[in-house]
Amino acid sequence: MVVWRIGLVGTGFWSEKHLQAWSRIPNVEIAALCNRSRDKMVEKARHYGVPEEQLYGSLEEMLEKADIDIVDIVTGPETHPAFVEMAARAGKHVLCQKPFAESYEEAERMVKAAADAGVRLMVTENWRWLSIFQTMKRVLDEGELGRVLAARYMHSDYFTMRMSQDMKLPQPFFRQMPRLLFYEMGVHWFDTWRFLLGEPKRLYAEFQYSSPHVIGEDAGLVTLGHDGFYGMLDMSWATRRELHGALEPDIVLAHHIEQFVIDGERATLKLYGDGSIAIIDNNGGKRMLAGPTELDHDESHYRLSSHFVQCLESGEPFQTSGDDNLRTLRLTFSAYESAHTHQAISFES
Repeated sequence: MVVWRIGLVGTGFWSEKHLQAWSRIPNVEIAALCNRSRDKMVEKARHYGVPEEQLYGSLEEMLEKADIDIVDIVTGPETHPAFVEMAARAGKHVLCQKPFAESYEEAERMVKAAADAGVRLMVTENWRWLSIFQTMKRVLDEGELGRVLAARYMHSDYFTMRMSQDMKLPQPFFRQMPRLLFYEMGVHWFDTWRFLLGEPKRLYAEFQYSSPHVIGEDAGLVTLGHDGFYGMLDMSWATRRELHGALEPDIVLAHHIEQFVIDGERATLKLYGDGSIAIIDNNGGKRMLAGPTELDHDESHYRLSSHFVQCLESGEPFQTSGDDNLRTLRLTFSAYESAHTHQAISFES
């Protein structure tokens, strides 16, 4: 059995999801870690059994000294072009955190660098691997809804309005991101939309800047046109519409609520805010497919990482390859263009 040796770069807030996923896959070994801050890295190394001599302060050093097959990049998008190209030149397969790139052109260069080096490149788009969307995908593939007529996706959180400087924020860089909601989270939503419903042909966006504590947009509406149906994303980090109960007094944590309604000619598929999923028939009858559930981020990363390894072994394409993610980024950056120009964007060839 082939054992895949992982070198992970970036041991910050979200790296725990990656490390716990790798640790559960039988033929994977977390062989090396790399991070600028040694304290965080040492803590992760102790927990996951990485020897101290396999801890590195730079990717260059890790690539030179560590015996690894895969580089898992869990750093900010500003680092991705250099890190992906460096890993590719060293002959390592790459899993790269989202957002993949700060521009479409950077993403294209990374895809080309991996192809030129003959290595595999996948983007860490875990949202489509959440159980709620895996269930919805199965229903759509089975055809029970019939032809899709309309789709409405809603994301709610009372998040940015609480991000004052006196509050602890696990990801404080959110406050200074000039592109916030539809960049940090939009790549998830557009990737999941494509996974469920295919490629939109047209897009129009309106953004809102609600919170005084962030400089980027924190709410917005995006309409998506397909052949035969339309869709809408209504997303906000500044809404109380799903706010229930008291929030943490001293720290700002995310409380994301996902809702989705897909109307078909024969039935409607509905994801409720508590994670339950139902099919509604023409008489209003409701058949529950799943009960209330939390967003299973840990399991989504396990499914994603398992898919990565399986595709390396089988040669099958990654669902979220670098090349595929270009289409997600095209939607993401087009939303900003549309919101800025107040013009619809067409993707018709």
